[in-house]
Amino acid sequence: MSHSPGTVLVTVRARTDLGKTRDHNEDAFLVADLTSRSIDITAGGSHKVGARGTLFLVADGMGGAAAGELASSMAADLIFRHLIESWSRETDLGPESFAQHLRAAVEHANERIHLYSKEHPDVRGMGTTVTVGGVLHSSLYLAQVGDSRAYLVRRGLATQLTKDQSLMQRLVDAGELTEAEAEQSERRNIILQALGPDARIRVDLTWQDLLRGDTLVICSDGLSGQVKREEFGQLVQELPDLDALCSRLIALANERGGPDNITVVAVRFEGDGLPEAEVDAEVGYHAFPSEDAESDEIPVMYSQQPGPTHEAPAPPPAPAPAVVTPPPAPIRRSGSPATIAAVGGVILLVLLALYLLLKR
Repeated sequence: MSHSPGTVLVTVRARTDLGKTRDHNEDAFLVADLTSRSIDITAGGSHKVGARGTLFLVADGMGGAAAGELASSMAADLIFRHLIESWSRETDLGPESFAQHLRAAVEHANERIHLYSKEHPDVRGMGTTVTVGGVLHSSLYLAQVGDSRAYLVRRGLATQLTKDQSLMQRLVDAGELTEAEAEQSERRNIILQALGPDARIRVDLTWQDLLRGDTLVICSDGLSGQVKREEFGQLVQELPDLDALCSRLIALANERGGPDNITVVAVRFEGDGLPEAEVDAEVGYHAFPSEDAESDEIPVMYSQQPGPTHEAPAPPPAPAPAVVTPPPAPIRRSGSPATIAAVGGVILLVLLALYLLLKR
């Protein structure tokens, strides 16, 4: 996490689209200057990043009827207002303080959305993903809940900076599935947490040093589910104009079926406050250092059932039977029968595996 005294400039464009199959848009985005407290910086040319940074946000709501739309718009508004109220009074303008304010803003939004849904039965269970990017000096900080994504494109190569908080990502991390298999799975839309459904969440806080010429793309899964990572890099290189880039990305997702709402925020970084693009710098998922990184971990559903081509590992000896508590069900993006059946099948497999282990 570097700190440069020079000028950092951002050019930002944002678009959202209904897609081809939905009857209303549950996505939301927000771009804001946290120094001037302005949210009107997506038009015109470059914008100077002030002493308190610049904010980029994409939220993807869920819950049926208008609940998802309400959750995503509430998330954007609550996160922005919390930062204006708390970060604007902060005297420590260092990177650690900035990152922790981003985390606190997301946690605050979750508390308020959760409380609102409890008090209003007509939107009970509503939720939203959120990916929040904040630029301070020459570094980007990301606060993530759910499966909206952030990519950084450098020299035509796109790298995913966030990790989906999803069942498929857990299985990929555990070596149970390849990324290609996860992308094709019928359970790829099952996420493990979102703002709203639970009183507590675990915010994934990460960072990335920036270089001159880098392009950030934050998007909902309506885009990342239809456009491959390699294609983001190719299109950023082919379309330096961010208006044209956003329009092409949305058109491409719609050409491939447009099964969900589509939202994209694209940001180009320039200025003498950033190192030259020729400088070698690692790009990737960098967890923000924290002394209590695991203290707020929320239990999630996770299956370690072996696949049909894998041999089941030998169970460890158990001196006595244990009481098994079934894991909580994951958050579902929709109430379709196929999704419900998939979730139920996974839960039954987990319980069956635990029963067999204890029986031995």
